[in-house]
Amino acid sequence: MAGSKLLRGRVSHRGAGRPAVREYRGRPVHGSRHAFAPGPRRLARGRRSLVVTRYAEVIGDPIIQSKSPVIHGFWIEKLGLDAEYRATHVTADRLREYITRGREDPDWRGCNVTMPHKQAIMPILDRLEPLAKRVGAVNTVVKGPDGRLIGRNTDVAGFLGPLTDRLRNQHYFRMARVLGTGGAARAIVAGLAGAGFTLVLAGRDPDKARALLEELDPGKEHHVALLDHFAQATDFAFDDRQGCCDLIVNATPLGMRGQPPLAFDWSHAPPGSVAYDIVTDPVDTPFLKDARVAGFETIDGLGMLIGQAAAAFTYFFGVEPPREHDAELRERLTA
Repeated sequence: MAGSKLLRGRVSHRGAGRPAVREYRGRPVHGSRHAFAPGPRRLARGRRSLVVTRYAEVIGDPIIQSKSPVIHGFWIEKLGLDAEYRATHVTADRLREYITRGREDPDWRGCNVTMPHKQAIMPILDRLEPLAKRVGAVNTVVKGPDGRLIGRNTDVAGFLGPLTDRLRNQHYFRMARVLGTGGAARAIVAGLAGAGFTLVLAGRDPDKARALLEELDPGKEHHVALLDHFAQATDFAFDDRQGCCDLIVNATPLGMRGQPPLAFDWSHAPPGSVAYDIVTDPVDTPFLKDARVAGFETIDGLGMLIGQAAAAFTYFFGVEPPREHDAELRERLTA
């Protein structure tokens, strides 16, 4: 790959409570044939009256771990919206049927998509936004006014959100060491490349890392490295980092509850680096704790999670979420 180098030695340094989960079994939740009926509708069910409101969902397999219902539910409550946000367990063999039912349901505004459906859902949709095409993953499906389903990616905006103030500054050089080449790394690589970062992408398979860089930012002077390269200490003498922006990003599931911690020696981090971990359970990971001990600023995964949800919320419900309550929301998510 032109411009992507395998680094074997030194890296070039220049340049809340659980939500209720619905099991999708192929039955429509609502049955009206008329699209986008405004306000709640009452459907007779025997002697009972059921109020139906507009709603969105998060789908995945598994889905019980998702924090999205807590986030969206918090904003719906704050804004007093006549809306719901649900978690629905959808297996791969039910994905196409689920989307078909969503098309037919006038109250369904769309869904967030988590693993393992972010790529599989793409050919089922009517249209993909350019960013989703570029990243090669959809995490948000939105039903348009014409009923067409649009695949979007809000993970990029979510990841870059906590960096917004920092990236408003002019930098002499921007470098990010991104650890991991799985699905989460796609949006991170695309976002950072678009923000002018030179990337060092580290994984267990250098060929996979190289292919990912070539796909998402072809022809640029990025680098690949073995993940183990960063586990051992280095005596590299960093040059002057004044005016530079350096990030160390954990894009792996390592450090997540039930997973071993990511082995990273902080001698590989240039002075002034920011450590960014996208893991959200726990929020304060061993990676972040070690970074603080080494004297580095940290960003936890809730920033990305809330940021990507905020963009999706506006697509679903037509209003911006009340981000002035983020501190309260974070407390709820970590309670």
